[in-house]
Amino acid sequence: MVNHDLELVPGLMTTRAEVGAAFGGGLFGGIEPAPGSDMVLVYSDPKVGELHGYTFDGQAEDDDRGPLYLYTGEGKAGDQEFTGGNKALRHHATDGRTLQLFVADGNVIDPITGKKKKGKRQRYIGQMILDPEQPYDRRRAPGTDGVERSVIVFHLRPDPQATFPPKFTPADAIPPATAHAVVDLEVETEPETDTEAEDAVSTGPSSSQVETEEHSTDETVANIPGGQRTVQRREGQLTKAYKAHLVAAGHTVKRYQISIEGVASTLKTDLYDVTDNVLYEAKGTVRRDDVRMAIGQLFDYRRHIDAAEGLRLAVLLPGDPGKDLRALLDTLGIALVIRTSEGFGGFPLA
Repeated sequence: MVNHDLELVPGLMTTRAEVGAAFGGGLFGGIEPAPGSDMVLVYSDPKVGELHGYTFDGQAEDDDRGPLYLYTGEGKAGDQEFTGGNKALRHHATDGRTLQLFVADGNVIDPITGKKKKGKRQRYIGQMILDPEQPYDRRRAPGTDGVERSVIVFHLRPDPQATFPPKFTPADAIPPATAHAVVDLEVETEPETDTEAEDAVSTGPSSSQVETEEHSTDETVANIPGGQRTVQRREGQLTKAYKAHLVAAGHTVKRYQISIEGVASTLKTDLYDVTDNVLYEAKGTVRRDDVRMAIGQLFDYRRHIDAAEGLRLAVLLPGDPGKDLRALLDTLGIALVIRTSEGFGGFPLA
């Protein structure tokens, strides 16, 4: 039976037993809908994530929408889904429940013996909500079985309706980037979407054309419905085909997922040829803008990759970008692989 005699004030040190006695909820789950109240209790313990090889949980850098806390969903092995606690957190607002965030903060100490007791202290951060614009993203991380899988990383923001603002400490910040480990490649030919129909958001179709600036060019820009998805599909199919080509040649192919200190999102590379130590960036077209973007991405990734010494860079394209862009890549020391009618041509196949 709950008693509701625990006053939740940001910064409060408590235990799960005390919270459970006051509001309900279990003692072990990371996300606990409290049956004795209109709350969903979220218990974050970044050190547990470190044990499994990822460090997503914690306070990211403030952005134009204010403080942001990242929290990895429930599910120790296999792809995480919107069931159980994950579903309760995802739909806390529509279910009429507030979201209360706690962070593990040291061990519970017996005041008499001074010895550690079972369980951890819980520091109350405050009342939160899911980010209305980006409530979550999906990332790659190992499960307890060591197998890479897709995990849900929720984006928590301070609840504007809360009585008190959240209280963070420097210890809550996301640690420096350590997730340079190569992860298995999963080629996505379509953008990832939530499987629950009510979560799908659409702004409706749109189509517009704008004139180019007066630069003596015959190029125009067309924002066609589904156009970007078409490019992504081409890129995904190209990446998938080239991966199969490398694997058939006996190469080991992976990808990198890079976490940046204090930044909410992760960087995910395209192909990494472990056998030849080559990092590839693929593009679905041979347009100059895409080639230039690929160059920037490769240089950005290289700064954060442990294997950067001796790492070779390459751009993967569906066709020949032309003499000038080939020269640009050559000047920068970036190799070029293109798809041909016979398969693929260029570095390192030539």
